[in-house]
Amino acid sequence: MKNLIYIFLLFTAYSCANIGRPTGGPIDDIPPVFVRANPLPGTMNVMPKKIYIDFDENIKLDKASEKVVVSPPQLVMPVVSSNGHRVTVELKDTLMSNTTYSIEFSDAIQDLNEGNPLKDFSYSFSTGNAIDTLKIMGKLLNAENLEPITGTYVGIQSDLRDSAFLKRPFIRIGKTNTLGEFTISNVAPGSYRIYALKDINSNYLFDLPNEDIAFYDSIIVPSYQMKLHADTIWRDSLTIDTIMTHEVGHFYPDDIVLLSFNENKKIVYLEKSERADKNKLSFYFSGPQDSLVKIKGLNFDENDFSIVESSINKDTVSFWIKDTLISNIDTLRFAATYQFTDSLLRLVERTDTINSFMRVKKNAQVEKKSKKKDQEEPKDTTVFLTFKDNLSGSMDIGKRPVLTFDQPIDYYELSKIKLFNKKDSVLVPVEMALAERDNHIREYVINARFKPGEQYELQLDSAAFTGMYGINTNKYAKTFGVKKLEEYANMVVQVSNVKGPAFVEVLDSQDKVVGKGSVVNGIAKIMRLSPGTYYLRLVLDSNNNGIWDTGNYEEKRQPEQVRYFNQPVVLRANWDVQQEWDVEALPLVKQKPLEITKNKPKEVKRDSDSENNQNNNTNSNSMNVGGGRVTGTPVTR
Repeated sequence: MKNLIYIFLLFTAYSCANIGRPTGGPIDDIPPVFVRANPLPGTMNVMPKKIYIDFDENIKLDKASEKVVVSPPQLVMPVVSSNGHRVTVELKDTLMSNTTYSIEFSDAIQDLNEGNPLKDFSYSFSTGNAIDTLKIMGKLLNAENLEPITGTYVGIQSDLRDSAFLKRPFIRIGKTNTLGEFTISNVAPGSYRIYALKDINSNYLFDLPNEDIAFYDSIIVPSYQMKLHADTIWRDSLTIDTIMTHEVGHFYPDDIVLLSFNENKKIVYLEKSERADKNKLSFYFSGPQDSLVKIKGLNFDENDFSIVESSINKDTVSFWIKDTLISNIDTLRFAATYQFTDSLLRLVERTDTINSFMRVKKNAQVEKKSKKKDQEEPKDTTVFLTFKDNLSGSMDIGKRPVLTFDQPIDYYELSKIKLFNKKDSVLVPVEMALAERDNHIREYVINARFKPGEQYELQLDSAAFTGMYGINTNKYAKTFGVKKLEEYANMVVQVSNVKGPAFVEVLDSQDKVVGKGSVVNGIAKIMRLSPGTYYLRLVLDSNNNGIWDTGNYEEKRQPEQVRYFNQPVVLRANWDVQQEWDVEALPLVKQKPLEITKNKPKEVKRDSDSENNQNNNTNSNSMNVGGGRVTGTPVTR
């Protein structure tokens, strides 16, 4: 019995000595708390080289080089590091006298274990005897699609001349967060111009043609005002107990909207030239050319040696070599004259001497077969001219069949190209014409009157097309159909508050254009859309050229304005939908639908009842959305 008691006590003691891992507990979601700094925040008459900021727990820095912004901007970047509870900022640039400096950390400071970020933490000091305290706030959007732009500098100039943006760095800056929002802190009283800049060369001024920019037309005068604020205390869910009012300070302006654009003044240069095939010499440029690249042969005669194929803006040019004596030369030596952008950003001509080597492609299957013993029966080794088509089982109304060949066509025989209408398995000939597609010497379009809902067959007899190297096409036949009118939906958009020329674009879920209609007398018609969920964008087409045009800072021309309808529009087959749209019903920053916004809040809470109501409304004939009313009616055709 005593032995049993002894064993029991020993087991109990052993169990108590082993401490297990905790099985739970509250999750730490509290960010680091600021404790102290040296110098203290708001210190005046100091010029520190190093700043030490301490927190109540171990911390880490997340992308400090991207997120931490020192204002006024530092041409020599500061060194920001962390160790234990401390963040150290080492200023490498010379500090200016009588200036307020601010260091904005955004959400770069996080606790070490859970990564909880300390959001919008900032620190400031002054080299003079005053601290500037005003702020300017707003949002930066892409001018073409109203997408919030992240990680871009927004800066101000006290020099109100237009040339300051081109010649002088910003005097104070902020940086846009993930939602495109910016704050410029510690601003002195005065008048300013404000700009946004995607600063490629880190000098805080607009001096490169490929930098994205935004500029505000009006002069900004920041201010601080006390505003009466009301707090409501509820006795219960239905009864108000007390309304308490108190004054709260507000910085203005707090709603600046900047629209970013690129002037599309591309720096043009020759990216590469290659001879991927012995018969084809290609040039690729970084931007459009006013004229085609010219070739002067150094070991061959360039006169009439090729057929030239070019893209519309001449940034891709290919020379298809006609002379086999030239194409069989391993290395072609020539002088190429083309346009490029010089140091003064002018498009001028340049001539380079180029050695173009023939690139030999190995055919693994041929090599493998050559190693086998010749015991099989001879196979047909005829080589045919290959091509691709755009035909599918159901082709959109208005679309035309297109044949794209692997090489330019020398000639074709129209009698060997036949189009039939298939009716009850009977092929009825259809009158057709063949045309070379604009700017595409290897593409041919089949033009005919294609009827909705009908079936067709395209046939090519042997040698219908002959390529420039003497290779013919093989026999070919393909059946395709044309969609019925009943498979489409039509949309009529009635817009208001639009002055001047404009057009409406229908967008898919990827913000891509799938339909377009000009606004005439306040009405835009977009016909034959496939059923689905779409979104609407309107472009105020000031020059009436049918496309969105970017801006130009030198001309003080803003990019053309766009508007978004803030709700999706559901289209059903065989329906005509009428949509009313007041394009100024909502502020610009609230127009783009969240569903097609790429830079959106990470967590978006939706009211389940409102979602259900919206889902129910999509099945009815009428719903109120985005400052407009949409109605749909089935079409009887």
